[in-house]
Amino acid sequence: MNNDLAYTRCGVYYIPNLTLSEAETKSLGKYGRMREKFLQEYRPVLWDSMILSEKLYPPLREIDEKANRKME
Repeated sequence: MNNDLAYTRCGVYYIPNLTLSEAETKSLGKYGRMREKFLQEYRPVLWDSMILSEKLYPPLREIDEKANRKME
């Protein structure tokens, strides 16, 4: 295999060593976690795509902040 990715051999398969970049670790509130759970259960393809492209948590934080402002 001749490319820039590193692989780990697992039996007869080669699995790429993929890692996500370091992101800020601000925890999600109630409404952000509810939205994340919804995506995991009812939109798994979208959830996978967003998590792999690292575009999941900023919208979840935004949803959580908006919902909290409306609750106040």
